[in-house]
Amino acid sequence: MMMVRTSSERGYADHGWLKSFHSFSFAGYHDPAHMGFGNLRVINEDRIAAGQGFGTHSHKDMEIISYVLSGGLAHKDSMGNVKGIPPGDVQRMSAGTGVQHSEFNHDEEQTTHFLQIWIEPNVTGIAPGYEQKTFPEAEKRGTLRLVASPDGAQGSVLIHADAKLYAGLFDGDEFAALTLDADRKTYVQLIRGQLQVNGQLLHAGDAMALQAESRLQLTGGQSAEVLVFDLAP
Repeated sequence: MMMVRTSSERGYADHGWLKSFHSFSFAGYHDPAHMGFGNLRVINEDRIAAGQGFGTHSHKDMEIISYVLSGGLAHKDSMGNVKGIPPGDVQRMSAGTGVQHSEFNHDEEQTTHFLQIWIEPNVTGIAPGYEQKTFPEAEKRGTLRLVASPDGAQGSVLIHADAKLYAGLFDGDEFAALTLDADRKTYVQLIRGQLQVNGQLLHAGDAMALQAESRLQLTGGQSAEVLVFDLAP
């Protein structure tokens, strides 16, 4: 089964300083048909206006990944981390027993464009944790680079969840294929450009959910940047 959800079908919120597309039900957007997919609970595509941001707020028992596309994201949390997250970095925060953090765009001219991703953990009540790594474009060019996993394989950030996250960049003749476990779920989120996923053309913001499939094939990219999630059944 392969199901495409177009960008325009997502929820949308315009708070002035924040413009956000919601792939799944979140805050004021509620859609019983899109409460998550497997253990993937949130994909928010956020744009934070210059000089604005999220004030201090709390999370508990969730694996939270930030993937910055342009601009910069300033992170500060109750664990003592004060970090800048540039494009190319993947940040993982394990909320565990509870953490408070803020996220700001301190640039006075440029919008920050990033994805906020929540994955349900397979263990709860752990101590909060933080990890951030850089994945250069060359490592994602024409391939699916593992950027998050349950065991930190291949230098990926470690998440306390039964999931893997891959990132890739594709143009022209570049292609990639991934063998899938048909008993698991796969979610493909196209961030930029256009890309054929198992023969179906996706545009920026579109997604494809796959179940009971044995192979994923990415071809025909045009300035494409994509995330692929391997998820619990």
